[in-house]
Amino acid sequence: MLYGNTPVTSPYVLTVFVALEEKQLPYRLELLDLERGDQHRPDFVGHSITNRVPALHVKDADGELWLSESAAIVEYLEERFTPPAHAALYPRGLAERARVRLVQGLIRSDFMPIRQERSTETIFYGSAIQPLSEQAEAARLRLVRIAAALVPEGERYITSEFSIADVDLATMLQRLVHNGDALPAHLADYANTVWQRPSIQKWLALTQYRKRK
Repeated sequence: MLYGNTPVTSPYVLTVFVALEEKQLPYRLELLDLERGDQHRPDFVGHSITNRVPALHVKDADGELWLSESAAIVEYLEERFTPPAHAALYPRGLAERARVRLVQGLIRSDFMPIRQERSTETIFYGSAIQPLSEQAEAARLRLVRIAAALVPEGERYITSEFSIADVDLATMLQRLVHNGDALPAHLADYANTVWQRPSIQKWLALTQYRKRK
């Protein structure tokens, strides 16, 4: 069972959703209304350590597990359901795996002004009205510089093949794409290409997402 939130806006739930889809694992999705306080339900809060989404509940022949935090969940899925039987979420090479973890940590800890002024709600439910503040503009410049170093022109992904970090970076860039903020064309193309993956398209079908013209 994957627990997410409704309306469907969390980029971290998206990451876990994509991981399950890419590995073609069976699961059920339950959406909690956080404003209504569903995260405090006894059947959830009694098991979820962080009392947040995403949360994954696994119960099978090997036992029962509750796990929170998207990065931890994704690593668990990668190590539990290993390639080649299941699709890889991380590259094989040590240096490339470290690069993926760099991006995961960066996206979760940086660019706060962009996350505040260009929330994922502006992607799925309508663009922002106000221009970026001075702080957010500085964060945009930093994001563009870092993203361009991670995905130079002519490259398709952060590493030699698609990884779960591409979901994180592409979603961060979509905050700019969808709101019409300045972004080099090759980075916009990268973000849009990653979002064409069937796993992400299935997620978008759960939302009111409309591709920016």
